[in-house]
Amino acid sequence: MKGVNYREIRGMPYVRREYIAGKPQIKIARFASGQAKADYDYLVELAVTERIQIRHNSLEAARLAANKTLAQAGDMSFFARLRVYPHVLLRENKMIATAGADRLQEGMRRAFGKATGLAARVERGQTIYEAHVTKENLQLAKKAFKVASSKVGCPTITKITPLK
Repeated sequence: MKGVNYREIRGMPYVRREYIAGKPQIKIARFASGQAKADYDYLVELAVTERIQIRHNSLEAARLAANKTLAQAGDMSFFARLRVYPHVLLRENKMIATAGADRLQEGMRRAFGKATGLAARVERGQTIYEAHVTKENLQLAKKAFKVASSKVGCPTITKITPLK
């Protein structure tokens, strides 16, 4: 199933994993990377501009893209953190789509479905990714967040806050 089918927030979030056998594993490898220290000059944040659900593989792709760009300055010259956690279980009621299916399958109405992935629900203006950088690496961080925003699948803005 494509991510576009889960982008819109509809209904109550389903988060009870204990009732589902074969629950999907989270694809996010790590939530924080780099060197956590106090002498950074800027806080760069990636914030979404609309209410949306973001799948866990999209969050991981954005994190990897940003970290790869930020790592050009050196692994210990920044600190980056993913600020959202994908709690919501996404389900899909799979229909038969074989060669012998000459009629459209109706299926059961409001069927429960099989767990296919995880998503994070984010509100308008919420920060999903942040990085602490020095003054020398500010332009590199802007570039990294531009690349990461293309992976998210919704309009984003980059906020820059001086820390000192």
